[in-house]
Amino acid sequence: MPEGGSPKTGESDAEGRDEESAAVLPEERGPGHRDEKEEEEEEKKVNGDSRGAAAEQAGEVEFVHPEGGWGWVVMLAAMWCNGSVFGIQNAFGILFLSLLREFGSEEDDDLRFKTAWVGSLSMGMIFFCSPIVSVFTDILGCRITAVGGAAVGLVGLLASSFVTSLGPLYFTYGIVFACGCSFAYQPSLVILGHYFKKRLGLVNGIVTAGSSAFTITLPFALSHLLEKVGLHNTMRVLCILMFVLMLAGLTYKPLMPVRSSSTATGRRCPPMSKIFNINIWKSLGYRIWAFGIPAALYGYFVPYVHLMKHVEERFGPDASKEVLLMCIGITSGVGRLIFGRAADYVNGVNKVYLQVTSFFVIGIMSMMIPVCHVFGGLIAVCLLMGLFDGCFISIMAPIAFELVGADDVSQAIGFLLGLMSVPMTVGPPIAGFLRDRLGSYDEAFYLAGIPPIFGGALLCLIPWVEARRKRREKEEALSGDPDLTEKMIEPGKMADNEKAHEAAQSRTGESTL
Repeated sequence: MPEGGSPKTGESDAEGRDEESAAVLPEERGPGHRDEKEEEEEEKKVNGDSRGAAAEQAGEVEFVHPEGGWGWVVMLAAMWCNGSVFGIQNAFGILFLSLLREFGSEEDDDLRFKTAWVGSLSMGMIFFCSPIVSVFTDILGCRITAVGGAAVGLVGLLASSFVTSLGPLYFTYGIVFACGCSFAYQPSLVILGHYFKKRLGLVNGIVTAGSSAFTITLPFALSHLLEKVGLHNTMRVLCILMFVLMLAGLTYKPLMPVRSSSTATGRRCPPMSKIFNINIWKSLGYRIWAFGIPAALYGYFVPYVHLMKHVEERFGPDASKEVLLMCIGITSGVGRLIFGRAADYVNGVNKVYLQVTSFFVIGIMSMMIPVCHVFGGLIAVCLLMGLFDGCFISIMAPIAFELVGADDVSQAIGFLLGLMSVPMTVGPPIAGFLRDRLGSYDEAFYLAGIPPIFGGALLCLIPWVEARRKRREKEEALSGDPDLTEKMIEPGKMADNEKAHEAAQSRTGESTL
């Protein structure tokens, strides 16, 4: 309400001006007089033309996502990428048994420790390369990065099929194959944003479910191949997946306009501030998240590597150990769909509590593995573990959006995946070392359950930290803008006056209506 005037006076003045303007007939306005609407339309037309010309000169055209079409082919290609990369990684427990038989020696006391390094190094390198892959994707594009990565992965896997000892496998399978998978995987997620916007959540869910589908089927296929053709020929058969992955990368046709980042010297490299974004580290909530999740993952990959061998030792070599990986794969896919949808109904950074719950359950289930002396109990443990594994994975991106915003989310996820590489790499070898020294996997699984619980407890600080940050920003805004403070206080005073007026009317018997 303006100061020094009443609302009635303002209304009467406005009505008088409207009547005066309405009294002027069109013929009395003269030839040079134009209607206000005509002036507004002409101004919009001129401004629109000038903005369009400026946009054309700057090379910025409003992009409309097709929401389908060729995008469905790209979605299937990305689904194949996700499935082939992480399907092979999750099924390493089957290859682990064959590696022990092929390269093992009963005289080697550190056999499981050395063999576990092959799979854990491979999984760790996929995450370790993520920040580097982000830079290559920005510079070279999704198609070149993905096809080149699949080609490198194919060479690494093919070379692994010819080695005769564990030492070369560290390089061919653990580094070359894994780096190629990393370069092929990340562009498959970026390219989806070129074709989908409204359906991006649905498409991401379908694509990430690809790893669950391969995790369900690949263990049975690998067991059959290892039995029929042996370890080396099985790796050569897996090369077919990588070759198809190369062909899938060719479908990544970019649609969104590329902003030129070239300088006066003709370089295509983006500025360093975009390659290494330090703004994300200014958020205390993100720092807790970026260090809490890696802390929780020291025992995360242990069941994928050692559970098959543990089942063989406890229930015999004829036990259907592949069923356990199938259970993890099925419920992981279900969990991604259920909790991904549930996260839409949780406000702000409170989504972290879903991740906290998932880590608590995963930690407890890891500790339950040695307790299960019945195979059915292990199936129940794996079902729960897979369900909350899907929860943990599906809400990583939404939490990153809440902590750092849309502009910095790509770098935030890239750095997080890079930090995740350390625990994913060292966890399984430590478990193998404990098995070699103590004679059983019981202590290894008990200890593997501690880091998820600790990391989940650390993540509980994030909502409190973010709430305190928002409260502090609000107080700073109020202290820096006294007019804003007065505007926020004034509605409160008006509400108090209205309540007092209603109370007075009720005392006199008048209706508040």
